[in-house]
Amino acid sequence: MIAGSKSVHATAILAGPRAILVRGPSGAGKSKLAWSLLQAAKDGRLLFAKLIADDRVQLTAMHGKLIAAAPASLAGKIELRGKGIEQVEHEPFGVVGLVIDLGVEDADRMPEPEMATVEILGVRLPRRAIPAGADPLPILMNALEQAG
Repeated sequence: MIAGSKSVHATAILAGPRAILVRGPSGAGKSKLAWSLLQAAKDGRLLFAKLIADDRVQLTAMHGKLIAAAPASLAGKIELRGKGIEQVEHEPFGVVGLVIDLGVEDADRMPEPEMATVEILGVRLPRRAIPAGADPLPILMNALEQAG
């Protein structure tokens, strides 16, 4: 059963068995974080990572899961500021298991429980808010370790 679908300004990366949906304003570092995860997998700090989509992500709620997919025109493409568009190996879709919000002005170090989740298209997911200027990679790597 498909509950809904929408296209969002975000980046999605498959890291292990689940996708990470990275949201934030333009210039917040969504693509940079995705590239850092791809490099972490390449150098062995992360078991597996592949790009799903950069800049635009098609989200679909299906059977209580949120699926992230790449629009056909952007599949396998990632924009690196100052470098241009890079073509990389990619996955066509993944089940979202974590939402990262970059550039959150009032991100708490110890968020209230209601801020630790987000609902997208009726699917409730764990969420990490990263303040502007913070390096999101260590926070994300820690979250992935905790998820096991």
